[in-house]
Amino acid sequence: MDYYVPSSATPCGRRCKPRFAMSAFTGASIAHGYKRCAHGDSGYHLLMVNGHSRTKELIPTGQSITANSFNVGGHDWLIEYYPNGENPGRADFISLFLNLLYDADDDDEAPVEVRFSFSLVDQVEKQMPMYIRATSETRNFSSTTSIWGNDRFLRRDALEHSADLKCDCLTIRCDVVVVRSSRVDDDDDAGGHGGTKALLPDIHQHFNSLLQKKVGADVAFQVGGEAFTAHRCVLAARSMVFMAQLFGPMKDASNSVIQIKDMEPKVFTALLSFIYTDSFPDMYEDNIKLSELCKDTGQGQEDEMSEAVGQGQDGEAAEVEVGLLQWLQGLFVAADRYDLQRLKFICVKQLSQRIGVSSVASTLALAEQHHCRGLKEACLKFIQVQSPPCLQTLMTSNGWGHIVTTYPSVLNELIAMLASNQRK
Repeated sequence: MDYYVPSSATPCGRRCKPRFAMSAFTGASIAHGYKRCAHGDSGYHLLMVNGHSRTKELIPTGQSITANSFNVGGHDWLIEYYPNGENPGRADFISLFLNLLYDADDDDEAPVEVRFSFSLVDQVEKQMPMYIRATSETRNFSSTTSIWGNDRFLRRDALEHSADLKCDCLTIRCDVVVVRSSRVDDDDDAGGHGGTKALLPDIHQHFNSLLQKKVGADVAFQVGGEAFTAHRCVLAARSMVFMAQLFGPMKDASNSVIQIKDMEPKVFTALLSFIYTDSFPDMYEDNIKLSELCKDTGQGQEDEMSEAVGQGQDGEAAEVEVGLLQWLQGLFVAADRYDLQRLKFICVKQLSQRIGVSSVASTLALAEQHHCRGLKEACLKFIQVQSPPCLQTLMTSNGWGHIVTTYPSVLNELIAMLASNQRK
């Protein structure tokens, strides 16, 4: 999930008070098993937007409106809603940010480590604990950096063509999980439990160290000219495909190096990292940050990536975005190949967020090839809301030609969806 500090934050990381406060917003804080102001470590807040069209007309790009604050983990939080995007580069999106309301007189308070996720209220699958753990990075909220968020939560045109906008109203859910907080730690210490820090799982760190140091490694792989070593038992425990390959009837009795074809070394590196740590590798977060940085400083948009490259404009942003997309697509294929469903789930989520005119054809082809209904629907919904010029660009691309010749049923589904929209 692409959460970051917004560009409109002050140099110290704090945010000025929102410039608009509209009664059109109502908020409802509902914590799992906790009272509203109890010291819980997880909870969610419902933000109801009444009059989407009105807020879109009244609130300019770069300005937000808010609802009431809510309490999770002993801390007060506030959601900032940007109906026209947090910055000019995101003017076609709805942006959302979570703000920790720090006491201005207490600059020495320790940072709060938090995982959080935004979703539309009917997107139940995105509100599961597994989804939040898998798709959100841990962020440090502090007196100097008190706000993180998603500047590309949802395209407005996609919302306006969806069933999530009902009677010009929508409801957004924000799930908050406080991973570590000095207030919660103090409560645990007072109870004689040794503090939250001691209870945090660190087994992924130990397994990652095992992978990096290669202690006891007993299987070797050759991928794209690069050599890798790993531990048979770890691979087999995490993947039934590796279990069959390494310990099944068809296992290689010799000690020869296993050759893996049709996969890039950087993809296999990420695959091993996930197998050992159950989380996306650091390289993923670094690529996302670099991609966002290039986009924010460049002049082009993702949908114009190919045109920018052809004209020599915004080349760095285009190159980073193309590289990241290819890496995600390769990791998606690898996850499906080795039956790593959680990794595949994460890749689908990230690919769905990065669909553009220049990439939708290749992503749609992958979705159809690997029988991934969720990713396929995301691609088709994106195509549905495109303007005629964008559709013309898409239809004349080589990638779309491949779709038409290889997966003609996809074209039939798209025509049916477009016809359904016209009837509405």
